[in-house]
Amino acid sequence: MGITSSTIARKVTMALSGLFLVFFLAQHFTINVTATIDPDTFNSWSHFMGTNIVVQYLLQPVLILGVILHFVMGIIIELRNNRARVKSYKSYKGNENSTWASRNMIISGAVILAFLGLHFYDFWIPEMIHKYIESNPDDPTRYYAETVHKFEDPIRVGLYVLSFVLLMFHLWHGFASSFQTMGWNNKYAKAVKGFTKVYAIAIPLGFIFIAIYLHFNQIPH
Repeated sequence: MGITSSTIARKVTMALSGLFLVFFLAQHFTINVTATIDPDTFNSWSHFMGTNIVVQYLLQPVLILGVILHFVMGIIIELRNNRARVKSYKSYKGNENSTWASRNMIISGAVILAFLGLHFYDFWIPEMIHKYIESNPDDPTRYYAETVHKFEDPIRVGLYVLSFVLLMFHLWHGFASSFQTMGWNNKYAKAVKGFTKVYAIAIPLGFIFIAIYLHFNQIPH
């Protein structure tokens, strides 16, 4: 009973943290896509997110903890599942029983985690240095130019595109599975599953579009 309960608790924790990150992803995309529409709006929204006390000292730490929790739970569950399947794999044909996305969640998750490291290196760390170490004067118009500059290097853009393609596969299986884990099984289940599939494709493609657009719309030095 204890093992079963702890397994369920881990899966629920992973599902809840995953749903939280999905919500954040949509919010992040909403702000970032304005960089391709109206730089002034992008600057305004980015400045708000970068200076608002609630965002900086409450939501940002919660987000970081959510990322850590989700990936730690994913690794633990994957390791336990692998140990449980050692014997049964002798007669198991993965490609006949599951999708590539579901069989390789740990791989896509690891690449996404590496991408988050790059994203932190590109944006979060410089922002922390700018605000708290160098104590630079506040400039609410700097965000667009700084973001466009990050996508000048085609190799970096390629890494972003690859990461978002793998994010697509990760969401394709993981988003829908989160609702299943939470016991979402009613008349709306089919519609919810359809929504998760559309989301899994549309949001990563949206981020890919942003990266490519900014790469080809560099600000003259």
